[in-house]
Amino acid sequence: MVLKTLEAKIIHYGHSSVAVETPNSFLIFDYYYDNPLSQKDNNDSNFLSYENLKTDKDVYVFVSHSHGDHFNKEIFKWQDINPNIKYILSQDIKDFVYDSKYYYMKEYEKLDLGDIHIKTYGTTDRGVSFLINTDNIYIFHAGDLNWWHWKHFTKEEQKREEVDFKREIGHIIGEKIDIAFIPVDPRLEEYYHLAGEYIADKLEPKFLIPIHFREQFSICRKFFNVVRNLPIKVPLFTHIGDYTYV
Repeated sequence: MVLKTLEAKIIHYGHSSVAVETPNSFLIFDYYYDNPLSQKDNNDSNFLSYENLKTDKDVYVFVSHSHGDHFNKEIFKWQDINPNIKYILSQDIKDFVYDSKYYYMKEYEKLDLGDIHIKTYGTTDRGVSFLINTDNIYIFHAGDLNWWHWKHFTKEEQKREEVDFKREIGHIIGEKIDIAFIPVDPRLEEYYHLAGEYIADKLEPKFLIPIHFREQFSICRKFFNVVRNLPIKVPLFTHIGDYTYV
């Protein structure tokens, strides 16, 4: 657990699926499971449940892009539980689901929904990344914005990935970020930490949460050890449904 400073609860559902609960909002990002919800009323459960969605708080569901490990149409069934849910979706989701009630966003756009303020940035793959201000807490979810240093790439391809990633981060430098969800993909092997370490240095979030690792939660501690001398906090999530207060 980490020291409580922001009045927010962070829940990790594995891979890039996370939630942030603030005093007035409940935000869910990139939820992709086929059968995610527990029908049991269990206030002690750390998993996403029907009771979570029935909250009196404003519920926002974000999807950064249409890849199957970030998006599942099942999320739209949640409206049957809470018709006030708002969906903020990457523009490419429109190719799969369109509804005039949903908010579709391209990169470098802004959207204000009452007391929540949303900006989109670009990516090095598909879709968008999100920067959100709710309850004066600034949350960045990178989606697939990553430094994709694949060992099988040529030197030229690896350099292009580096340049593209750093260019995109350059657009974000100067923004206030309290909580950042950043890919630390173990498939990149010894280069898994490049994006997280660079973002920790350049964007200086207060808390950096590893994502995009399927269920390999051990990588959270590995990444913690990489950046332990930087002035950021990396919560040590260990399993699906693990949570911390910040």
